Amino acid sequence: MEYNAVLFDLDGTLLDTIEDIANSMNTALSRLGFRGHGRDEYKYLVGAGIETLVYRALPENHRGDSTVARCLAAMDEEYRLQRLGNTGPYPGIPELLDALQLRGVRMAVLSNKPDDSTRLIVSTLLPRWKFDMVLGSRPSVPLKPDPAAALEIAARVGIAPERFICLGDTDVDMRLAHAARMYPVGALWGYRTEEELLSSGAKVLLGKPSDLLNYL
Repeated sequence: MEYNAVLFDLDGTLLDTIEDIANSMNTALSRLGFRGHGRDEYKYLVGAGIETLVYRALPENHRGDSTVARCLAAMDEEYRLQRLGNTGPYPGIPELLDALQLRGVRMAVLSNKPDDSTRLIVSTLLPRWKFDMVLGSRPSVPLKPDPAAALEIAARVGIAPERFICLGDTDVDMRLAHAARMYPVGALWGYRTEEELLSSGAKVLLGKPSDLLNYL
């Protein structure tokens, strides 16, 4: 199969966002009187949307609806303040995007991060590159790994899903790729393990961003 489009995950794939997420979530937890978590712990708490992140970050005996809602509001407020403080592209990502753009490969971003944060972060930190679409989570659309948003992107870009590479760093991204009939490629520089990516259906694992060029 010839692949001429790439659907990127954002957190853990294009950008290392974990420090800003950890700092924001820990500040929100502290505001409610709870202890925070270590930076590396957050690599296993993120990926399924902000509501799930908040639920996982709270103590097990404090996950009632009202507490989750209060913590979610605090996290949203803190992340809006901190989301650009320590976030940036992984080494090799700018060069990869340059090469893809030069080749005329179509590019899009799909994240489970809220849509406004996704768009702001991409436009601010990756301004040199043309992404046909950038989407985060929206109230009317299911989160990844549901394929609805990925198929929406393929339709609007005008390229069959089977001609997309789906590049991500978690099981959510690999499951999305299979559900959307895209080619699942795992990013080993991200937040999760080789074992997780393979067990969730990755066909290829990349050690560095430029390795993607071998599959286009």
